[in-house]
Amino acid sequence: MENQLKLSKPEHGLNGELQVPGDKSISHRAVMFGSVAEGKTTIRNFLMGEDCLSTISCFRKLGVKIDINADEVTVEGNGWDSLSEPSEVLDTGNSGTTTRLMMGLLSGRPFHSVMLGDESIAKRPMKRVTDPLKLFGTAIDGRDEANFTPLSIRGGNLKAIRYKLPVASAQVKSAILLAGLQADGVTEVVEPQRTRDHTEKMIVEFGGEVERVEDTIKVRGGQVLRGAKVYVPGDISSAAFFMTAAAIVPNSSITLKNVGLNETRTGIVEVMKKMGARMEVTERPGSGERIGDIMVETSELQGTEIGGDLIPALIDEIPVIALLATQAEGTTIIKDAEELKVKETNRIDAVVQELKKLGADIEATDDGMIIKGKKSLQGAEVHSWGDHRIGMTLAVASLITESPVYLENADAIKISYPNFFEDLGKLVE
Repeated sequence: MENQLKLSKPEHGLNGELQVPGDKSISHRAVMFGSVAEGKTTIRNFLMGEDCLSTISCFRKLGVKIDINADEVTVEGNGWDSLSEPSEVLDTGNSGTTTRLMMGLLSGRPFHSVMLGDESIAKRPMKRVTDPLKLFGTAIDGRDEANFTPLSIRGGNLKAIRYKLPVASAQVKSAILLAGLQADGVTEVVEPQRTRDHTEKMIVEFGGEVERVEDTIKVRGGQVLRGAKVYVPGDISSAAFFMTAAAIVPNSSITLKNVGLNETRTGIVEVMKKMGARMEVTERPGSGERIGDIMVETSELQGTEIGGDLIPALIDEIPVIALLATQAEGTTIIKDAEELKVKETNRIDAVVQELKKLGADIEATDDGMIIKGKKSLQGAEVHSWGDHRIGMTLAVASLITESPVYLENADAIKISYPNFFEDLGKLVE
């Protein structure tokens, strides 16, 4: 089969230290804010994955000078008004973050732009973003009343809004805040549950002001942003795969260095502790995003229930948490996770189908899954569904299967973790 990898379990366990790649969410936002700020922005430990490179490509088409040198990106910003009407379609690739956040940013620009992504993006719902942006006064057109790409945006002359999010989504919130920074008046966003707050932190890092009062975030339009020096911490969503591997592979001890510990993203740490994982988190003082090291060792795990306010803090880690649950004693229930159905794939269906092939006792529910452990997993032919997180989950599963796993379309992993297999190899030696 095309692009199929044969994966086998290691002889001795996984041991050593790793620095996982830069955080995807923060890398995207640093380029966006640098592009509309005044002055130079330098971004260190930038994630050179395909999604983040799509963001760079889009801003270059908007006239922004962006240089890449190893894992450092330099953005020459000249303020909001320096963005120019693109002569080409803005191709966001497989990146939902690029697509949704750029809609908010472009809604305030007084020109016409067209956004298009890949086949996966063409199926992902955009009305949750285009509806509030239309309330600002932006003209947006697209298939099914602007629910699907390609999307045409004519922006400018925005009036501030107050908007209550129907679903907890950091992408929708961020799109509204990016529009709000360009609108006349104070824009307010009300969250049903707290979601990752990288956008709010970055507004402050670039010299802007944002206010949070309980569940409401307020931002004033017309703010001038200044270029900044941004260090991107390691992505905890990428670290989660090695945290899981360390917990389920016998004779393992892994330390992950310089990982982002933003409190809206550390649900995976909370869940693993709840399941009885042997782990230690050491935070280091600093400004901006919280950062530290995470050490995990082979653990005796117990099933648990995961839902409610915890879900937004670990939505991207649920595929690998499902794998973790197959190795825990008792039953694990994951609920309130309907958002998984509109990710790169329907992640509920994908996880259940692929882990079942390996012998997991796992069932899909309307809003999550039920996993019964502890189960011995067997090798099989599995598929990533073109989804990086499904691909990495199956690669980690191969570390404990009795026979080899044959993973098809393993290349999808490069979207967020280009050197995943190389890093895994360092721990096996």
